[in-house]
Amino acid sequence: MTESVVDIGYIELFAASALMLVAGLVSWKLELGQTRRIVVSSVRCFVQLLAAGFLLTYLFEFQTWWLVLLVLAAMVIAATQIATARVKNRVPGLSGAVFVSLFVSSFAVGFIVVEGIVHAEPWYSARQLVPIIGMIMGNAMAAVAVAIDRLFADMDARASEMFSLVALGATPSEAAAPSLKAVIGAGMTPILANMSAAGIVTFPGMMTGQLLAGADPVAAAKYQIVVMLMLSAANTIAIVAAVYLTYRRRFSSDGYYLDKGIRADNP
Repeated sequence: MTESVVDIGYIELFAASALMLVAGLVSWKLELGQTRRIVVSSVRCFVQLLAAGFLLTYLFEFQTWWLVLLVLAAMVIAATQIATARVKNRVPGLSGAVFVSLFVSSFAVGFIVVEGIVHAEPWYSARQLVPIIGMIMGNAMAAVAVAIDRLFADMDARASEMFSLVALGATPSEAAAPSLKAVIGAGMTPILANMSAAGIVTFPGMMTGQLLAGADPVAAAKYQIVVMLMLSAANTIAIVAAVYLTYRRRFSSDGYYLDKGIRADNP
């Protein structure tokens, strides 16, 4: 198919902001106190995505390997800050664990897809590398934040059990094992559910975007399959890395589970 992408005019683009009136009216009617947040989020969405569009236009035209890697480094640093801010539990040294989990999962899976499946030329091709790693990182970022919160909540809910296990000689990893398994299993559920519904209930973003751009439906479906598989792998790696790098922070150096009253992060 050779149909070109329908370019959305700026007038139509800003007119589309009227769709946010739905959320605004609900917030106002129910007195949710979300009006300011809705406005700020909408403005940020416009500014950030348009800025990203102009940046990528420049990057695609004047790309060099170091410039592409610099952009990717900025992305993972920003993702680390956003994911850490979303974690409700204030834990010292959390940023390092989040950074490692996002960096390893995004770059490992991203380069495998770009080099082994898409066969980008050159290897640092911004048109393939930046969107793919960005897609992976965005999904992993949300998954990691939720997983860490669930981990600490589950461990606190099992506090009495944890005390007993440690008192009986269990190591921190043995005491935390049920929580780790529960969190990793829960973290894998959303992407697996999306994979099951893809093509029947929903047409995911990648496939929809390519169809709107005039791509062949079968080719778009192939790309979407790769995207779903890579997100599943990357999210799993990110969640496993994040929980195994953070669970030990709920234990003392001697291996005892820390009660809420004696934690370093206790207000």
